[in-house]
Amino acid sequence: MRIYADNAATTKMSRAAIDAMLPCMEEQYGNPSSLYALGQRAKEILEKSREEVAAVIGASPREIIFTSGGSEADNQAIRSAAASGRKQGKTHIISTAFEHHAVLHTLEALEREGFTVTLLPVHENGVVRTEELVSAIRDDTCLVSVMYANNEIGTIQPIREIGAICRERGVLFHTDAVQAVGHIPVDVDRDNVDLLSASAHKFGGPKGIGFLYARKGVRLTSLIEGGAQERGKRAGTENVAAAAGMAAALTESCSQMAQTASRLIPLRDRIIEGLREIPHSVLNGDEQLRLPSNVNFCFEGIEGESLLLLLDDKGICASSGSACTSGSLDPSHVLLAIGRVHDVAHGSLRLTLGPDATAEEAEYIIRNVKEVVERLRGFSPVWRDLSSGKRPHIL
Repeated sequence: MRIYADNAATTKMSRAAIDAMLPCMEEQYGNPSSLYALGQRAKEILEKSREEVAAVIGASPREIIFTSGGSEADNQAIRSAAASGRKQGKTHIISTAFEHHAVLHTLEALEREGFTVTLLPVHENGVVRTEELVSAIRDDTCLVSVMYANNEIGTIQPIREIGAICRERGVLFHTDAVQAVGHIPVDVDRDNVDLLSASAHKFGGPKGIGFLYARKGVRLTSLIEGGAQERGKRAGTENVAAAAGMAAALTESCSQMAQTASRLIPLRDRIIEGLREIPHSVLNGDEQLRLPSNVNFCFEGIEGESLLLLLDDKGICASSGSACTSGSLDPSHVLLAIGRVHDVAHGSLRLTLGPDATAEEAEYIIRNVKEVVERLRGFSPVWRDLSSGKRPHIL
């Protein structure tokens, strides 16, 4: 059996996305900035795709900027808000300790440019407390950036409440919604969002494209200078085929969202129940306030890398955290942020189910994770010390 359980890293392209892209590559391949008919047909496809993306999140098409993905959208959103804030003498930004590195590294760069950053704690359940946000907002706060759902532990944040607080205090609110869009309901007006980032390959679209939502009136700073594409906010010839594929995938994903969630949540909960039977293990993140597809565990006494390699031998594709940091030897900053100690955080496993996951696959995952953890502990000197009492158990 072969099971792909790393959908938070990337998803298989949907048939709808492929079908939408092919005509753009084979027939409607014109440059959408050209005045002749072939170019104008490409422009029509581009703008129709923008309309479809906007409709899904409750936005206006003119509020959607196509980008190369979530990281670019995060960068542009944060730098735009920072530039606007500096003009008003506001140089304080609030975010959280477990954001994606596209956010955290941008904030680190801004600190070197004179901004002050406050990172809110997310506590053991992986959820921001709104009262702590209220206490952190200052007169010189220009931006709050809180991810909609965490990319590693899957916890969903109180975005609507956070947005309402920011709106009341006159502070711009950005959310990295890369893991949320296409999987849980997102409405920028209902959620009081000013800036939102998304990436197509997280919901069945192609890699290399995403979008930035910027509420009307929010001034954007260009990261890429050149032509006047994307209303002058992102230079470069638009990727019409990818935009069409993203729009088709997002429309399909959202139309099936409720049905998919109703299937995945019982499978997710069954896997959580099964893996909890492993001694000295712990679920990471809130059990209820989490994405329908996400299961994230730590197992004491093992290394996550070995766990992943042995699961791969069993036909299970999984991860220990964000694909963007898979080459790092350091434990996940997300797990450290929720209070896991280094030794435990090293033994993490993230499983993110696809829309077609089955009960048979869930049982296969449970059975094989149990076997692999037991095998790894069998020749682990750390586990031997823990079992003999030379070292105290943490979990």
